[in-house]
Amino acid sequence: MDIEVFATKAELGRAAAERAAAALRSAITGERRARAIAATGASQFEFLDALTATDGVDWSRVEFFHLDEYVGLPEAHPASFRRYLKKRIVARVHPGAFHFIKGEAADPAAECRRVGALLSRAPVDVAFVGIGENGHLAFNDPPADFETEEPYLVVRLDEACRRQQLGEGWFTRLEDVPATAISMSVRQILKSREILCVVPDRRKAEAVRACLEGEVSPLRPASILRRHPRTTLFLDRESASLLKGRAVEGGGGG
Repeated sequence: MDIEVFATKAELGRAAAERAAAALRSAITGERRARAIAATGASQFEFLDALTATDGVDWSRVEFFHLDEYVGLPEAHPASFRRYLKKRIVARVHPGAFHFIKGEAADPAAECRRVGALLSRAPVDVAFVGIGENGHLAFNDPPADFETEEPYLVVRLDEACRRQQLGEGWFTRLEDVPATAISMSVRQILKSREILCVVPDRRKAEAVRACLEGEVSPLRPASILRRHPRTTLFLDRESASLLKGRAVEGGGGG
């Protein structure tokens, strides 16, 4: 795993976007299409703003997949990740395809199989992910399932995860946060050729420390990224603040 630390989350977002655009351009060679996984959440704002403003990517040849979605939440809800992705990616760059998870599908397990079959048709070139305040990867809360080979699965959200969603302003009450979600599995994320993990803000510092300095464990789901051969972790000064021996001067990477 490569770790880059920046003074601000705006600088982090621009650097991650440059790396993401390079990965997409590299994948689009000859007649190929790039296949990418998109994360959501408040931590991805600066990154997605910078990425969708980047020149030189033929977005018509980019095929996106949805990382996770709440079960039972309609797209019109402010917390819907489909709504988020349509606003922050689709409406801006009009990619060739975007395969969304239908969170309100009558049979969530069948929905996992449907979108999983689409995802499994070819390798994923690059995955954009984050780390939750509880160390989760996608909606794989601790203890995460490190063994399933299913591309998507229905998961229960723990209270720490649900409180994070409340704290980010997506819901007005904890009881409004759904208790279940459809999430891409850990093993499926790790099948991506390259993973870019974007993690700004002080509220993520303890999770970053635990995932980088503790043992690789389902109790720290994002720690598994350390075993992927091409993962880059993008941090700002705040999210890196609890790491031993990590510092940043000015606006450069560390």
